[in-house]
Amino acid sequence: MTRIRFQQSLEDLKENLLVMAGLAEQAIQRAIEAYRVRDLSITELVTRSEVAINRMERDIDQAALDLLAMEQPMAKDLRFILSVIKINADLERVGDAAKSISDRVRSMDQLPLTELPVDIPRMATLAADMVRKSLQSFIEADAEMARSVLMMDDAVDAMNRMAYKTLTKVMEENSSVAPQALNALMISRSLERVADHATNIAEDVIFWVQGDDVRHHKSVQANNKQAGAANSGS
Repeated sequence: MTRIRFQQSLEDLKENLLVMAGLAEQAIQRAIEAYRVRDLSITELVTRSEVAINRMERDIDQAALDLLAMEQPMAKDLRFILSVIKINADLERVGDAAKSISDRVRSMDQLPLTELPVDIPRMATLAADMVRKSLQSFIEADAEMARSVLMMDDAVDAMNRMAYKTLTKVMEENSSVAPQALNALMISRSLERVADHATNIAEDVIFWVQGDDVRHHKSVQANNKQAGAANSGS
């Protein structure tokens, strides 16, 4: 494979990944809209998109593996292909999360509408923003933008913890709305996973662009803080 053909193959790989990214992002938006308006016709669209996402995941993986086998790329090109494989997997899981949310909406169809003390749409907006920003950082090869996504994850985690605390209390105190609260709790958990996948994508962008492995950055930061506190006390 000539260098020109190889570079074109990399561009094709990137374009296909972006198409899949668009499908995954749209699936999450549709799933949350289905929750907001309780529209089962929207959940059907999410189910169809999952089939397309799964098919694209297989095709992208195969194309990336073919490039690794035929060209044996070095340095940044190698990091790019490896990152595409990992981002591809995270996008497929974003699609899975969207399907999980839409399944919950289906299970709520026969339940009475209930006001719950948790803002699922707000959490969804933040998680979707993380996905969008992580993908934008990939498009622009912008490691600093990707790093900003890592900082957004804490807010989604905090909202998920608050949802768990609030909704479990609702279930304990009012069994009549326990099914609605449980579904909302599971949707919150799915959104927290979406944010985790966006964080993974951002980490992969940083690895591709800068060669820095920032996985487990939270654990490192926590350990550094603990070490600092211990040293200051000694």
